[in-house]
Amino acid sequence: MTSRNLLDRETSPYLLQHRGNPVHWRPWSPTVLTEARGQNRPILLSVGYAACHWCHVMAHESFEDAAVARFINDHFIAVKVDREERPDIDSLYQNALALMGQQGGWPLTMFLLPDGRPFWGGTYFPPQPRYGRPSFSEVLNEIVKVWTRNPDRIRRNADVLQQTLIRHFQAKPGDGLGPERFDDYGRALLAMIDPLFGGTKGAPKFPQVPLLSLLWRAYARSRDPAFAKAVRLTLDNLCLGGIHDHLGGGFARYSTDEEWLVPHFEKMLYDTAQLIDLLTTLSCQPDSRLYAQAVETAIDWLRREMTDATGAFCASLDADSEGEEGRYYVWSYHALEDALPPPLREVFFRYFDITPQGNWEHKTILRLKCPPDPRDDFLLTEALRLLLPHRAERTPPARDDKCLADWNGLAIHALAQAAFRFDRPDWLNLAERAYQAVQTHLGRDHRLFHSFCQGRVQAEAMLDDYAFMIRAALALYETTGRGDYLDQARLWLGALDQHYWDAKSGGYYFTADDAPGLILRGKILHDSATPCGNGVMVEVLARMFLLTGEEPFRQRAEQIIIACGGAMDRDFPAMASFLSGWELLSAGRQLIIVGLADDPSRAALLRAAAEADRSGLVLQILTPDQTLPPGHPAAARLGGTGATAFLCQEQVCGLPVSDAAALSLALSLTP
Repeated sequence: MTSRNLLDRETSPYLLQHRGNPVHWRPWSPTVLTEARGQNRPILLSVGYAACHWCHVMAHESFEDAAVARFINDHFIAVKVDREERPDIDSLYQNALALMGQQGGWPLTMFLLPDGRPFWGGTYFPPQPRYGRPSFSEVLNEIVKVWTRNPDRIRRNADVLQQTLIRHFQAKPGDGLGPERFDDYGRALLAMIDPLFGGTKGAPKFPQVPLLSLLWRAYARSRDPAFAKAVRLTLDNLCLGGIHDHLGGGFARYSTDEEWLVPHFEKMLYDTAQLIDLLTTLSCQPDSRLYAQAVETAIDWLRREMTDATGAFCASLDADSEGEEGRYYVWSYHALEDALPPPLREVFFRYFDITPQGNWEHKTILRLKCPPDPRDDFLLTEALRLLLPHRAERTPPARDDKCLADWNGLAIHALAQAAFRFDRPDWLNLAERAYQAVQTHLGRDHRLFHSFCQGRVQAEAMLDDYAFMIRAALALYETTGRGDYLDQARLWLGALDQHYWDAKSGGYYFTADDAPGLILRGKILHDSATPCGNGVMVEVLARMFLLTGEEPFRQRAEQIIIACGGAMDRDFPAMASFLSGWELLSAGRQLIIVGLADDPSRAALLRAAAEADRSGLVLQILTPDQTLPPGHPAAARLGGTGATAFLCQEQVCGLPVSDAAALSLALSLTP
């Protein structure tokens, strides 16, 4: 029997946070199940992540308590899991908790049979009964009592839950999608949007970028201004609100109120990456200066605070510092007054609504009242420049320096898009450096690992790692025209098809066929804080089809839609990534620009493309000596002289265009 905490052997910052607990934690491994079976003990599984405020609270209240730890060590096999390092484990047991009728979240507290099957669980439990919850000690005692006196009852519960989980993770096939259903889903989504502050109605509020992206695609398709208004209202309030870090750049994970004022202060790579993407897309619209500024400061934050020595991006910044949530980010009135000279102070206080009373618990969360007048930009920029070093003197939140393949894929994609849109070679360099870091440190023989930290890889890649990195490779290919990015996308896609594809029912499993097994292997069909891997693969395969003209890519995308689309009518708000991918497959446009790299006419055509709305557009940059595959609709039309653009849709191409203004007009027309 192991008689000590084993987390000191790990690299995960979250697991290392718990290495000093008196609880005899183990990391998840096959030996854990062997040990539990050998001792016939239930498993206490605790799942969290380094930036999680309530994970810290439960650790301090319960896992650092000697009496609680002694009881756990005497009666359970205690297992700690970093949900970012093992999203497969987290997803499995979060779904089990949901099937018990309980709200999920972190910390996740689950009780398992020795073979890993769940039988009961919850999230945060306080040290004494409160918030309508029993104390953690009461929960532990009750579990041990039932385990000792009525183990058959527990096993029956586990059997029922296991069968329910199996059914839950089986995709329900559908009959495909048509244009009229896309429009119906879009209109239904509009009814969910808060008409005052944007986002979905109520609190807490999450950015929900896949849903907003779907609404923007509905606008690009229909030109119904209601769709554009819903997205812009949301992004305006996000960029103005306290969820946006106006000093350091980037966005917090969610807002605790409906006005986007009070964030849950942790900052995750995936949120800011997705928002950079969407803000970049909408920055081509009139009156979008606020979006362009938010993109620039967010990328500055990625460069300054989130890039590790390899060039990859780290996972997150904690919500807490010095034991207090948000302490690093909030201000007192007098601190702001002392930090700014009078001319800057007057303008800054007016725009940020600074008062002695503050706007949150007698303190101030920086929030803009309205978009600044461009004439005041210089003064506001100077004020923010002066405040940033003042804030940097505080104890900063801890950084989780894991590099995750899937979240890096989101960031690389966003940077490639922003670099092209704003003509920023330095941003492209950031994207390419991160891409190379993932290839070098997380790649093995065309396979990927999920996590890299302190020189060690952890966990075989999951579907999202491949889906997001393939999409990132395609974004770099579309931005640079470099064929090696397209080649790598093919190789990763081949590995995904070989080890993750369900040959019987269609769709991709979340884990590989040769990965260490969990209690079941399932498919994830719903978007969460990040888009669903199967949904992103519909987009990836649509792009591969449009770039190459190769029919098998289109067929596989349709197989995913049919295999996974049976629940679409019921669950469409959580399947926005599927719908966006389908919209690209069915109505996506291709833009092929051909010309010499140093030709000013080609540069002008590229600039026209960069300034257009690229949602639903696939770009291919070629030199005159390059050709397109035979199945591509523009393959036979190449070979002219001078820089030329071809705009194609539904395998039909328009007349060649050599004038940038004419291309801008063509791109602005409704598909």
